[in-house]
Amino acid sequence: MDKNFKVRVMVGVSLFVVALIAMYTFNGTPFRILFGLFSLVAAIELISFFKKDHQFENALLVIFELGFLFYGSLFIAQIDAAHVWYVILGVPGYDVFAYLLGKKFGGKLFGKSRPFPKISKNKTWEGTFFGLVIAVSLVLILMIVRDGFATDWMYLLCGPLALMGDLFESYLKRRFRVKDSNEILIKNPVFSKLEFLVGGSDGHGGFLDRIDSTAFAGTILLIIAAFI
Repeated sequence: MDKNFKVRVMVGVSLFVVALIAMYTFNGTPFRILFGLFSLVAAIELISFFKKDHQFENALLVIFELGFLFYGSLFIAQIDAAHVWYVILGVPGYDVFAYLLGKKFGGKLFGKSRPFPKISKNKTWEGTFFGLVIAVSLVLILMIVRDGFATDWMYLLCGPLALMGDLFESYLKRRFRVKDSNEILIKNPVFSKLEFLVGGSDGHGGFLDRIDSTAFAGTILLIIAAFI
């Protein structure tokens, strides 16, 4: 098991336990506050990207991502714990299994080519495919158990939307020539201690990396919910 994955597991499990406790206390208010704080720090990271390049097109990209963070948080704030589980299974579920199975089978089943070489060169066909299949399957199983397909079908999109959100952030980082979303933020002494919360000091992402897929998925689901 490589060091990067150990860090992912440690951070992921820790955040999951904290979120689980928060989700079932005071009607989930602590969870909503926690998610909102994550979004706020992620927004600060995102704005720090813009310090590197002030082009007009880049400003629009930052505004789009800030919108995803805001409306994604709004969506999480208004759904109950049962529906949060759809998001947890669909979004982090995709991320975890895409990473795991991409590491295990990448290049062995579908050839050496990459699905998104110009945006995210480390993604593999195997990781992407199996991550999506497992994420959708987990959400579908919960949906069947809850007998909620008729009203909750839109949550089947969580996996695909997680992929799209991840790709959008990868595009942003390439556009701004930033390796990790906390690259600039952690140099600020006020926020330097936050690095421990998001994965150590080995260039392992940042708060935006933790929440980008959820924010994107939440925004699209909020739009769908508004129409249905």
